[in-house]
Amino acid sequence: MNGIVTQQDIDAATAVVSKAIKGKVPEVAIVLGSGLGHLGDRVANATHIPYDQIPGFHVPTVPGHKGELVYGTLGGKQVLVQSGRFHGYEGYSADETCLPIRVFASLGIKTLIITNAAGGIRKEFKPGTLMVLTDHINLTGRNPLIGPVRPGETRFPDMTDPYDPILRAIARKVARERGIAVEQGVYLGLMGPTYETPAEVRMVAALGGDGVGMSTVLEVIVARARGMRCLGISTVTNPAAGISLTPLNHEEVMETAAKVGESLGQLVEGILAEM
Repeated sequence: MNGIVTQQDIDAATAVVSKAIKGKVPEVAIVLGSGLGHLGDRVANATHIPYDQIPGFHVPTVPGHKGELVYGTLGGKQVLVQSGRFHGYEGYSADETCLPIRVFASLGIKTLIITNAAGGIRKEFKPGTLMVLTDHINLTGRNPLIGPVRPGETRFPDMTDPYDPILRAIARKVARERGIAVEQGVYLGLMGPTYETPAEVRMVAALGGDGVGMSTVLEVIVARARGMRCLGISTVTNPAAGISLTPLNHEEVMETAAKVGESLGQLVEGILAEM
């Protein structure tokens, strides 16, 4: 693709996925972040579609990202789970990283639940904190809507509420009922792959970020341009640089994500059941 994704590329990928799920239209798409692939294991009557069978999909090179779509039932809803991302810092363009979202929209999916692993900016955020996203700040330096307007997308999408207020309220309700501790906050997306310097973390805090990571913002931009409702949940896997007392590493990210997997799984299943 050379970084450019055409409408023909989107159509080809959509056709393969649609055939694999027998033409069904899932109600919700779920994107899983670093170390969160275990949520895909909760899907019942699952159909697994490896990325290497889908045109334009790249096999992830980052540990903790499986590299498959999983179709089936979760929380009483028909879902399509993206287990593993391909990121901009791996060398992919904004178009390429957002191809799965455009495929989901082309399939007719109207709701997106997107998860990620994030560094905690607020000092009271301990490793394992679940943060429901209220807003985001895109500092990746990229925007996946640059270029000709694609079919079904808005030229100037309204980003007043990138994360649907009703879905956020459902998430809080489910968390209360199930005794799952959640926080709310703003996610700031950077390109990566380096973790932030202490000075950069101070900048994120000054800009109003509560958590920081290397994904999500571009995907949500495309989803909103296609009119999809979005819910974002960060797993705060570690305090950010300058707040953490130890060096940051990806193994710590995956270990913490695995530890809170059950809570996140219960939260997402409950949200789906309430929708």
